[in-house]
Amino acid sequence: MSISIAAVDLNLLLVLHTVLTERSVVRAAERLHVTPSAISNSLARLRSVLGDPLVTRKGRGIVPTPRALALAPAIARGLRELESGLHEAPFEPARCTRTFTLAVADAGQVTWGPRIAARMAGEMPNARLAVVGIASLVALGDLTSSQVDLHIGLAGRGASLHVEPLLEERTVLVAREGHPALTKRLSPRALGALHHVGVEMVPGKGFRDLVGTAYARAGIRREVVMTVPSFLTAAAVVSATGLVATLPESLVTAQGARLGVRGVNAPVPAHTVKLALCWHDRTHADPAARYFRDLVRRAVLAA
Repeated sequence: MSISIAAVDLNLLLVLHTVLTERSVVRAAERLHVTPSAISNSLARLRSVLGDPLVTRKGRGIVPTPRALALAPAIARGLRELESGLHEAPFEPARCTRTFTLAVADAGQVTWGPRIAARMAGEMPNARLAVVGIASLVALGDLTSSQVDLHIGLAGRGASLHVEPLLEERTVLVAREGHPALTKRLSPRALGALHHVGVEMVPGKGFRDLVGTAYARAGIRREVVMTVPSFLTAAAVVSATGLVATLPESLVTAQGARLGVRGVNAPVPAHTVKLALCWHDRTHADPAARYFRDLVRRAVLAA
């Protein structure tokens, strides 16, 4: 007789297992905190599905049928495996083999990436890290995608999104070595005459818009003659041209000399970006994801 598991109420198998273990309907009822009549009703339902008496009475106890004895080991094994699966073992970072995906702009990849990688190697040596850019995050469906575990960037919004303030990132206007703008302090008028490279990681959602807003509030015209998708590309363009760009201060401090750019001495409108750790509710309670978030937080904030 072939029976689909979909046709069986799995609670009935727990009842049968308890009855077979206790060899008593009364003791099974006490163990499961139900009445003996509830146990009898459950056995009746299971008999109907399986087409077998399963147990017969003998005095105050019961005697299992051959079918029940044949089922008993499989039911016991299945219940043990389910119970083991439901039990959350303590998370051991050193034994974790998961791949974690972090979404962060290229400036953060350069500034914080090495520190995050070093901590991963020291604390989670068997885990893997995949770093993607902001454009990839959007392409993957924001944080609702099962492929992205954590985002460092501007705080997002959403009922299922968790946001934790991380740090405030200042910006700096840069030009190439030898640029005339580096030789003296520029007036607001001279600042407005410069030609800028704007950073727009995702069309319509770029860093350029935030910088432009700061300039507009200060009453300074900002002429953007070129847009690029990353801070590193902007730095490369600036180092080879007479254009200027607004970059994260941490990137300029760490890599400015190598990139061939330097801060301009000018009354640049104050512009600070508030960065946050963002993650989806689906990973909020996961022990491995929690540890990964803490590791990234510590790496980013390390002096």
